[in-house]
Amino acid sequence: MWYWLFKYVLLGPVLYVLGRPRIEGAEHLPASGPAILASNHQAVVDSFYLPLRSPRRITFLAKSEYFTGTGLKGRFQRWFFSVAGQVPIDRTGADAASDALRAGLKVLADGKLLGIYPEGTRSPDGRLYKGKTGMARMALEAGVPVIPVAMIGTDKLNPIGSRFPRPGRIVVRIGAPLDFSRFNGMGGNRFVERAVTDEVMYTLMKLSGQEYVDVYAATLRTAIPAARVPDVPAR
Repeated sequence: MWYWLFKYVLLGPVLYVLGRPRIEGAEHLPASGPAILASNHQAVVDSFYLPLRSPRRITFLAKSEYFTGTGLKGRFQRWFFSVAGQVPIDRTGADAASDALRAGLKVLADGKLLGIYPEGTRSPDGRLYKGKTGMARMALEAGVPVIPVAMIGTDKLNPIGSRFPRPGRIVVRIGAPLDFSRFNGMGGNRFVERAVTDEVMYTLMKLSGQEYVDVYAATLRTAIPAARVPDVPAR
């Protein structure tokens, strides 16, 4: 109940006013059954505008820090992200990848839509970065399709480092499902997982119109501040 109240009464109307979001390709979303929604990631609000325009609830895997705060702010943040459909994952431990895999497979086993950002973090400069293979592992082990999603305009509304949103126009562009059943039983093969991931990222590049960069965004953001990111040769 809280989720739908949150979506249509508490925050949804505000998001509509700020972003005037429209959805393209909604017919590609399955009416029922599990699937992975693989999206580019340009802003924190990606995790709100995608569920806002989806007729089905979407569950995201989120960093556990969103759920461990203390005091009134911590309790509100924990409630906020729980209601928004996000599941906490500890991304710092030695078993972080295994924990995320188990959590994602549990969501899919329950017949739900799982939202994933293959880049692993927000783009530091608006370009599309190399995808991590955890998404492919989940898709192959669960035997579900991957539905590419391009979030467009969220980086203008919610730039990295901004405190207040800047009204704009958001587009949620959904592509045709990608079927990887030809790789059934090959989950755990790193070459297959990389091929699946690269196919998804190529589709996202075409769908979003972003320039592709063949390095991990997290590596680049750790090395130098986003404001000083140099040009990196695209593949």
